[in-house]
Amino acid sequence: MADRKQFVGDMSVDPRLRALLDSSAEVNVTEEDLREQRISFAFGNAPVDAKDITKESVRLASKNLRLRR
Repeated sequence: MADRKQFVGDMSVDPRLRALLDSSAEVNVTEEDLREQRISFAFGNAPVDAKDITKESVRLASKNLRLRR
């Protein structure tokens, strides 16, 4: 099997990246943060040509849509 490029060469961890990862491990994520991440994800996955879909319309839809049980 051919070598994969990501596994060839320098495998050392960038110290700046390690410091950022370590500091982010101590951050508590709130429910509001998670909600905004879901809204941002949904908005980011909307079709580019869907002009009626705005971040605010996704936020409104997130308050009104519920999953069936």
